[in-house]
Amino acid sequence: MSMSELQQNIGSESSVDLVTIAQAMHWFDLPKFYEQVKWVLKKPNGVIAAWCYTVPEVNPTVDYVFGRFYTNSNPYWESPRILVDKRYETIDFLFQPVDGLENNGPFRFNSEKEMDLEGYFTYLKSWSAYQTAKEKGVELLTDDVVSRGLGMKMAKSKRLLRILFI
Repeated sequence: MSMSELQQNIGSESSVDLVTIAQAMHWFDLPKFYEQVKWVLKKPNGVIAAWCYTVPEVNPTVDYVFGRFYTNSNPYWESPRILVDKRYETIDFLFQPVDGLENNGPFRFNSEKEMDLEGYFTYLKSWSAYQTAKEKGVELLTDDVVSRGLGMKMAKSKRLLRILFI
């Protein structure tokens, strides 16, 4: 987005209190994004908060099956995905951190969603690696993977939140 589009669609310079990024920061051109965030956030107390999901945790059986699925999905992830696997902790934030874990974030919080097996597999099918594999004729959720997950009751996915001031 150009600076003129930013001004037209988001706001003028120093006009926004909070910028949030949910499960998307790894796709951004970070230097350009940071430039735009610095421009639009209010000074001195504007806040940027970014979060990403970790891999779901269900139970040992489903987690084992998921581990096989996740390993098989590795060739289909685009390289920025590694930032999610590293919980955004390796992203250089150009902002002053707020107090959190070790006084510099990230904050960790749990968000639980109860879902049945169909909902769980629908969630996995929404992942870009699954979609890329499918486009290449590869099915990552094989009958073996699906049948091993039949006992699943609940999936939990942790979210990690980094909040920083400009």
